[in-house]
Amino acid sequence: MSAPIRPGLHERFRRGLELSPGRTAVHTDTTALTYQDAHELALTWAGTLLSAAPEPPRAVGVLAAKGTEAYAGMLAALYAGAAVVPLHPGFPAVRTERMLRDAGVSAVVADDQGLAALRALPRDPGVPVLAPGRDAGPLRQLRPSRNLALAEPRPVAGEDVATILFTSGSTGRPKGVPVTHRSTAHYFDVLDRRYDFTPDDVFSQTFDLNFDCALFDLFCAWGAGATVRPVPAHAYRELPGFAKETGMSVWFSTPSAIALLRRMRALAPGALHGLRWSFFAGEALRADDVEDWLRAAPASRVENLYGPTELTVTVTGHRWDPRRSPGRCVNGLVPIGAVHDGHDHLLLGPDGRPVADEGELCVSGPQMTPGYLDPADDAGRFLHHRGRTWYRTGDRVRRLDDGELIYLGRLDSQVQIQGWRVEVAEIEHALRSSGAVEDAVVVAAAGPRGTELYAFYTGDARPAAELAGKLGEVLPHALVPKHFRQVSQFPLNSNRKIDRRALAASAAHGIGVG
Repeated sequence: MSAPIRPGLHERFRRGLELSPGRTAVHTDTTALTYQDAHELALTWAGTLLSAAPEPPRAVGVLAAKGTEAYAGMLAALYAGAAVVPLHPGFPAVRTERMLRDAGVSAVVADDQGLAALRALPRDPGVPVLAPGRDAGPLRQLRPSRNLALAEPRPVAGEDVATILFTSGSTGRPKGVPVTHRSTAHYFDVLDRRYDFTPDDVFSQTFDLNFDCALFDLFCAWGAGATVRPVPAHAYRELPGFAKETGMSVWFSTPSAIALLRRMRALAPGALHGLRWSFFAGEALRADDVEDWLRAAPASRVENLYGPTELTVTVTGHRWDPRRSPGRCVNGLVPIGAVHDGHDHLLLGPDGRPVADEGELCVSGPQMTPGYLDPADDAGRFLHHRGRTWYRTGDRVRRLDDGELIYLGRLDSQVQIQGWRVEVAEIEHALRSSGAVEDAVVVAAAGPRGTELYAFYTGDARPAAELAGKLGEVLPHALVPKHFRQVSQFPLNSNRKIDRRALAASAAHGIGVG
């Protein structure tokens, strides 16, 4: 068992520094930073950030692609005792402006793309910008100086905010989620006890840095003195070669990556033989995807992880067992496992009362956020019960007989069709199992006769009557979609999850559906 870590999230990196000072902490297409190099940069940049105002910054935005500015900038923010706010330079200007304001960002670290994004804002953000080696133009520029370097990172308390992440809300505007150092300390202590990462590991990084799962990659790797290797878009075309060349041993992505790699014929038997751990999160994981993945990565252990940002990255995990797990699946989906040590959970029925076996998952424990940046967003998301506060995930789960949980879908994905309560995951599973399609996504949209089901599928185009007939053999008539559309691939959102909203909008407008 590893020794307990100090509360600051950046202490994960410092532990890696002690283990691997001369090893590579992060290796991009253009840059390799050793632990020592990244540490010295972060100390210099942190001191520069602190010199910009009489008061230490509460939050530092990092507006950069995956490069030196992004990784050293995140460390610098943490070293300065501030909350790091990872931002995507490709997001719309209005959205970026709102996130900067809502998070209370008082300084920004930027690269070329980040500077372009700042210049495109409707108004000057009015905060100093650290853009090493670049001209920030009309923006107030901070120039890093070794004379300003800190000797040590500033101390933080457990209740201090380590990072602020933004998640899309039902209102269509981003909701800020503060995550404390205490929450991340508990989270990574759980992971340290669960996994055997070493300095020899090379972690993929498929997630953008504004997505919470990127924290898993970074701080699991850095806590072990290992290397983080961002996966550029072009690498997916020949992932086995990229994985072999980089020595990749730990993979983490959304399940959508499996379908993408399958289409690119990158999952040949043994193609990813160097992987020893494979993690998937962000979407429901299918059993047949796991089996395809394991044929390509036979030496890997596979885990299905689950957790909303509000519960610090992930809060459950199921380790795939080829003998036991297939029989635990529901609608072809892999269990999400049991909640992390130190947490309690309960399931709520439609009437809002606790139920034994199936309902909305609520979790309470040390990984839970203290609340959204805007307290108005807390309404309906937190439950006070048994003298405790619980986060309502909005996810329907079933409790299996061994206590593990299985994800059934979002509460709002369950629709009423002709008086039937319809779970779209059941229809999607039936379509995949029919042998007629490769993959399927079912959405509900308003049609001429009320709410109707629309099925989007990949694979060869098939007559709608054929698909409806196959489903009619296993599903009640009301559960058979009225519309089918073949697509080459499903749209993905910025977090590389299947964009169900885009599909629903397409269905609602009748675009190519019929």
